[in-house]
Amino acid sequence: MPQPLLQAAALPFRDGRVCMVTSRRKTRWVIPKGRIDRGHTPIQAAATEAWEEAGLIGDLRPESVGTYHYEKLGRTHLVSVFVLDVTVEHPTWPEYRERTREWVPVAEALKRIDEPGLQAILRFATSIGGVIGPSVLSPNFAPSRG
Repeated sequence: MPQPLLQAAALPFRDGRVCMVTSRRKTRWVIPKGRIDRGHTPIQAAATEAWEEAGLIGDLRPESVGTYHYEKLGRTHLVSVFVLDVTVEHPTWPEYRERTREWVPVAEALKRIDEPGLQAILRFATSIGGVIGPSVLSPNFAPSRG
């Protein structure tokens, strides 16, 4: 059995919302993810994918919030997910002609995600005791500006 292909993903958060992008064929909503190039760390790969696929820059949390797997073309892909606290959103980015970017509430992101493992990671990240915390689930969430 072949080894799984390792990938990294950024889970972008800002003001209580998740940034999602369409797949290249625009058939699904996903978070930025891709392969880990030789010589790069998973966190470097997550930062690269956030920029290339969504035009986002920010602070990646140093620890993965979880991993999930999926099958594609007969191969298992194992994805490490890193929370990205977004600080910059560019109007254009390398794949802006191929993808649509949208900020959505966590509840909407959970509806759009079709990988059960990624849904579980998002639920954990936004739960009490999770890395993001429960405030992002509140419809009245207002980030402090001071």
